[in-house]
Amino acid sequence: MKKHLFGLLLFAPCLAYAQAPLSYTIKGTMGKQSAPAKIYLTSAGLLMDSTALKNGAFEFKGTTDFPKQATLIVHRNGKPTLDFFNSSNRTDLFLEPGPIVVTSPDSLPNAKLTGTQLTADYNKLQASLKPITDKMNALGAEYGKASEAERKTPAFQERIRTAGQNAFKDVVLRQKEFIKANPTSWVSLSLLPQLGMMEPPQYAEVAPLYNALSPTLKNSAPGIQYGKLVQNLKDVAIGVQAPNFSQKTPEGKVVSLADYRGKYVLVDFWASWCGPCRQENPAVTKVYNAFKSKNFDVLGVSLDDEKGRAKWLKAIQDDKLAWTQVSDLRGWENEVARSYHVQAIPQNFLIDPTGKIVAANLKGEELQATLARLIK
Repeated sequence: MKKHLFGLLLFAPCLAYAQAPLSYTIKGTMGKQSAPAKIYLTSAGLLMDSTALKNGAFEFKGTTDFPKQATLIVHRNGKPTLDFFNSSNRTDLFLEPGPIVVTSPDSLPNAKLTGTQLTADYNKLQASLKPITDKMNALGAEYGKASEAERKTPAFQERIRTAGQNAFKDVVLRQKEFIKANPTSWVSLSLLPQLGMMEPPQYAEVAPLYNALSPTLKNSAPGIQYGKLVQNLKDVAIGVQAPNFSQKTPEGKVVSLADYRGKYVLVDFWASWCGPCRQENPAVTKVYNAFKSKNFDVLGVSLDDEKGRAKWLKAIQDDKLAWTQVSDLRGWENEVARSYHVQAIPQNFLIDPTGKIVAANLKGEELQATLARLIK
């Protein structure tokens, strides 16, 4: 689960970035819809503009500090709900100089976008992702059709979870391929933080992608911001000495990472309120039971806060977590999470007997296979 909308906020306007504003124009038609139907232009979770549809036609004009991703959202009654940003009647685009043309017979998901270079770049990206998104939609439809009893079976849950994880991995792979092939496109820069929405970023993976971007992109406000993230990730890259830390167990005992020197230890960041973390706990338990007698242990670091202490303790009991748990109960301000630059959970780091990080973000079968390879 995400600490915040990092990928979106990264592209919010930055006052430190000084250049002449770029003018954009968006023109479109949406069938024959008219008022009260309205269309909204948003970016970085903020409403930028809105206008009523007139016989399906609309137009937006404005300026932007740099090319950025934005979203069009339609509400047919002109009254956005509390779930405004989750509306399915939407489409993404990139603001840049030149007319962006949006044409649809009925709704934004069916819209065709043309007119600018970044629009062409984004269309190319979406075309490469379509086979994967089709699979994900089919997976969602299958889950929706399943009975409540079927959804509760371990076999069904495991199959859906594995298929979903594989689909996300495929999306990340396609996005990385696009970035490598298009180092001068602002679409590539926008994708880098989105990779972190799919899975916690690793220095060895994102640093080469970032370093290959054009100087124009790297010297922009969002480029500089992402560059700082890359530098932070270097502190916990594969092969470096893991930052030492000490925190208290629920009983008040101080436990240090140094206490685990001489064995493999999985430092597992989680929280009682994190659904994906709780779903992953059975897999970690399975691996723990298989390797606990083979020079391996797990150290859980909770991102619960003081108010959630009781829920943290209950989650440990309910999930039958047999390994040591620590926390300073400061939520996302957890000192260990900050030193490991944790932006999302679940996240883990596998540390070898010498104290070096040898792997990260291992789940399920991948975790088991890695330990089997390392621990003879």
